[in-house]
Amino acid sequence: MAKQKTAYVCSSCGYDSPKWIGKCPACGEWNTFKEVKLGTKTSVTTKTLSLSAEDGGGLISMSQIQTGDEPRINLHDDELNRVLGGGLVPGSLTLLGGEPGIGKSTLILQTVLRLPELRVLYVSGEESARQLKLRADRIAETSQSQVQVACESMIETVMKHIESVAPDLVVIDSIQTIATENVETSPGSVSQIRECAAMLLKFAKESGTPVIIIGHITKDGAIAGPKILEHMVDTVLQFEGDQHYMYRIVRAIKNRFGSTAELAIYEMQSTGLRPVSNPSELLLSDIEESEGLSGVAIACAIEGVRPLLIETQSLVSSAAYGTPQRSATGFDMRRLNMLLAVLEKRVGFKLAQKDVYLNIAGGLRVTDPAIDLSIIAAVLSSNVDTPVERTTCLCGEVGLSGEIRPVSRILQRISEAERLGFQRIIIPNANLQGLDLKAFSIEVRPVRKVEEALRELFG
Repeated sequence: MAKQKTAYVCSSCGYDSPKWIGKCPACGEWNTFKEVKLGTKTSVTTKTLSLSAEDGGGLISMSQIQTGDEPRINLHDDELNRVLGGGLVPGSLTLLGGEPGIGKSTLILQTVLRLPELRVLYVSGEESARQLKLRADRIAETSQSQVQVACESMIETVMKHIESVAPDLVVIDSIQTIATENVETSPGSVSQIRECAAMLLKFAKESGTPVIIIGHITKDGAIAGPKILEHMVDTVLQFEGDQHYMYRIVRAIKNRFGSTAELAIYEMQSTGLRPVSNPSELLLSDIEESEGLSGVAIACAIEGVRPLLIETQSLVSSAAYGTPQRSATGFDMRRLNMLLAVLEKRVGFKLAQKDVYLNIAGGLRVTDPAIDLSIIAAVLSSNVDTPVERTTCLCGEVGLSGEIRPVSRILQRISEAERLGFQRIIIPNANLQGLDLKAFSIEVRPVRKVEEALRELFG
């Protein structure tokens, strides 16, 4: 009897080696090689896509390629449409990743139930048909006859269902539960995920049918499976949020048909996920309750092309132990340490023996550097126990020398603050160029240094 051939595959990037290696030469990760038995059947990834010449399958001059506006499928969800770049592109392969229980299946199911004009095939390898029906009855009251359900975990059977149904949209929930007979490993392994994704990619590109894949993430926050899975798909969406918070955020990590700077915000309810079209009002809904409290400042941030007014909260207290504690929720910890160093070196506030805790309200994670000024204001407000006026918002990036650097989309930030009823906004002085202050009813206060901003806030 012939000896079973084996190989070692990196669980992080999919790199294979004939022997075990401690460090992966492709991605640099340690102890990620797993032993995989090699099957005797032909791998599906060796098959090429039989595309037409216009789609790049044959030799054709670039000048002869016909282009135009990419057709889009309206998902009847303004938030999801914006993250995707205007809608779902036919023939695209979209990957939605998130933590267990965050609401990935709920979001996709309620989306496909809103598409009565499309024939949808929903493949579930995790739930039974009865479980899907109970969830569908809870989150939607529309007709469900256009959605065909297949509780199957073998990709070959799934492809037969696709051939018989001829759907306009295919949903795979989840890719970690789908397996192929061509690979003699358990579902969820690197080889299985790679082979199944290759078959779905081949189907999507040849038929022009969009495919949505739901995937799990690891404890580090990365999408489970080989990194090659993210390279194969057209769009990677990250579903974020804490299960104990009501807000959920969908970010585009990769998008071949749109911007990766957009995000969608949803509110978890008993009837499903409700799109939040104006998150600023929800994030500031408890503004009266925190009136007169120190350590709170309002920042005007930009996520994608959308201005958001968010609440930055800080708590500064004397260190109970020898080493002061630093903690940040929803903000980069390294940038917080930099801002604290600027406060101590350039402004003269001694925080070396103080515990500093920072929180971005609502469970959001913000990367816009324009919230630097509001974070500094919140920290100093808590340190001196003096509240910041709740009718004042701030935006500005803080440099290492204590200067306030200009920010982008200043007109949108000022207009959003004015619309929500704020009376004053503090902005970088460099953003005044070409700005007509008479066009706004809100008071605009430009500052050049952190000291000037603090004098505006605390006198």
